[in-house]
Amino acid sequence: MGFINGAKANSAASDARKAIDAGQSVLVYKFIEANTNSRVTGPMLGIADQIQAVESQGWALYNMAVGEGKALSGDRVAIVCLFRRNG
Repeated sequence: MGFINGAKANSAASDARKAIDAGQSVLVYKFIEANTNSRVTGPMLGIADQIQAVESQGWALYNMAVGEGKALSGDRVAIVCLFRRNG
C-alpha cells in the first residue's frame, strides 16, 4: 500500500471507529479515486484497501453505487458504500 492509499485507509478506519463510538449501526462512506484507466478492467487496489480498513473496524459492506465524472484535476470515480455493523 502506498503512502496516499495508506493515509486514505487510515482516515476511513478512523471514521469507522468514530461511527461505532457514536452508536451508529449504518455507515455510508464515499471513496473517491483517480480514474486513470477507465477503459481497462482490473483491481482498484486503493479502494480495496479503504474498504478493508472500514471492515477491520467491525463493519460489513452491504451495498455500493459507483459514479464517474470529470473534475478540473481529471477523471474521478466515486464509490458510495453502505456498511452495516457485524453481529
